[in-house]
Amino acid sequence: MKPFALALLSAILAIATFPSVGLSWLAPFCFVPFLLATAWEPDPKRRVLCGWAAGIVYWAGVCYWIRFVLEQYGGMSLPLVWLAFSLFCILKALNWAAFSYLAGLLIHTRWAILTIAALWTGLERIYGPFGFAWFALGNAGIDMSIPMRLAPITGVYGLSFVFFMINAAAALLILRRPRLHFAPLLLLPLLLLLPDLPPYEEGTHTAVTVQPNIEEREDWTAAMFESTLRREVQLTLDVAANASPRPDMVLWPEVPAPYYYETDPFFREQVTRIARDVRADFLFGAVAHTPRGAPLNSVFQLGPDGGFVARYDKINLVPFGEYVPPLFNWIQKISSEAGSFAPGTNLRPLPLTMGKAGVFICYESVFPHFVRQFVAEGAGVLVNLSNDGYFGHSAAREQHLLIARMRAVENGRWLIRATNDGITAAIDPAGRITRRLNPYAQAAARMRFSWRKEETPYTLYGDWFVWSCLAAGLLACAVEPRRYFLLRPIS
Repeated sequence: MKPFALALLSAILAIATFPSVGLSWLAPFCFVPFLLATAWEPDPKRRVLCGWAAGIVYWAGVCYWIRFVLEQYGGMSLPLVWLAFSLFCILKALNWAAFSYLAGLLIHTRWAILTIAALWTGLERIYGPFGFAWFALGNAGIDMSIPMRLAPITGVYGLSFVFFMINAAAALLILRRPRLHFAPLLLLPLLLLLPDLPPYEEGTHTAVTVQPNIEEREDWTAAMFESTLRREVQLTLDVAANASPRPDMVLWPEVPAPYYYETDPFFREQVTRIARDVRADFLFGAVAHTPRGAPLNSVFQLGPDGGFVARYDKINLVPFGEYVPPLFNWIQKISSEAGSFAPGTNLRPLPLTMGKAGVFICYESVFPHFVRQFVAEGAGVLVNLSNDGYFGHSAAREQHLLIARMRAVENGRWLIRATNDGITAAIDPAGRITRRLNPYAQAAARMRFSWRKEETPYTLYGDWFVWSCLAAGLLACAVEPRRYFLLRPIS
C-alpha cells in the first residue's frame, strides 16, 4: 500500500498548489511522492491503479465546485450529483493512470528527468474525455518571475516542463541515482538568459467594465427583466458617460438574464442608447440564434453610433452547462437553454474603432492554443466576458482568474475581464492584476489598458513545444526502457 499512499499524497499536494489553498511553491515538489510510487511499484497494473486513484482525488479536490453547479443549477438529487461527479473524476483521471504506467518505464533510465517531464507536459495537452480542460501545472508559476519568462515562448507548458524536471530530479535524488543522471538540470540556469517580462505601465486607453451582479435564476418576469436592465444601463452611464476621458470601449459580461438583441426591441433600444450616449464601442453578452433556431452564446459589438458592427459566437462550449457529453445525456440541464447551445464557427477578432480586440467567452480562456489565434489574427487587446456566478462562493473564481492571467502573458497582451459577479479585472502583459472589483457586488469601473502590436513566439508558433514533448515522451517510452533493461546487468 506504500505506493498508493505516496500517489495520494501527491494528489493532495497538487490540490494545495492552486486556489483556494494557493501554495504555489509546491509545484516543483508536489509530484515527488508520485514519482517514487512509480519507481517502487513494479506491477504495471497496480501502478496504473495508483495513478488513477491519485487522479480521481486530484480532480475531486480541484473541481469540487462541479458538485455545487450540478445540484444548485442542474436541479439534480444528491445521489445523482455524486454519481455524475464521480464519473467525471474517474474519466478525467485516465491521463494520470496513463502517466503512472509510462513513468514507471522511464524512471529507471538515464534521461529520466527530461523524458518524464516531457511525458507529463505532453499529456497535459490531451484533455481527455469530453474535452474538459482546467489546470496545467505551469499555471502555479503565474507569480514566479523567472519561470514565467518561458510563457511567451512555450506557453504555460514550458513552466509545467520546468516544474516537473525539478520534481523528477528530487525523486532521483531520493533514489540515489548517479550524478550524471542530473545533468539536464544544467538547462535551468538558461532561464536567466531569457527576456524579462514587460515592466509595469499605467495603460494609455480606458475600458469601462460593468459587473451587474445579476442573480442566477430562470423565473424571469417582464417587470423583473425591465428593472434589472434599467439598473445596469444606469450603472453603466454613471461611470462611462459622465467623466473624462471618453472610454474606448464599454464591456458588459456574459449574464444569466434573457438578453436577446436580435428579437427584443426594448433590450435593443437600451443598449443602443448606451453606445450613442458614451460614443464608444460597446461589447455585451447576449443570446443569438442560428438560421435553424439553435441558441448561440454570443458577444455583440455596437459602434459609437449605436449601430450593429459584428458578433462573435462562442466556439468552445462548457460541458454540462452549454452542451451535455454523450455519456452524460441523462443529466438535467443547468439552464433553460443549457445542453442545446450550438457552437460558433468563426474565430476572428472584433473590429473596434481603435483596433482589433480578441473577445472570447468565459470557459474559452482555459485553451491556450485557442486564445492565441485571436492575437495571431491581429488583436491588440484581449477581452474575456464571463459569468462565474455558477461557481458559487468557491475557489473556481480565483482559479479562472489565474488561468486568464496566463493567457495575457503568453500573448503579450492586456486582458480585460468583465464578469457578472466577479472577478472583474484588468491584467497587464506580465500577468499583473492592475485593478480588480470586489466579487458578489454590483459595480462598474474604468480600467486602463494599452493596445500592443508585438507578437510573442507563442503567438506566432503555437504549441510546438508541448507537441514536441508528447512526441519525445512517447518515443522515450518505446525506446529507452527496452534499451535500459536489455543492457542492465543481471544481479
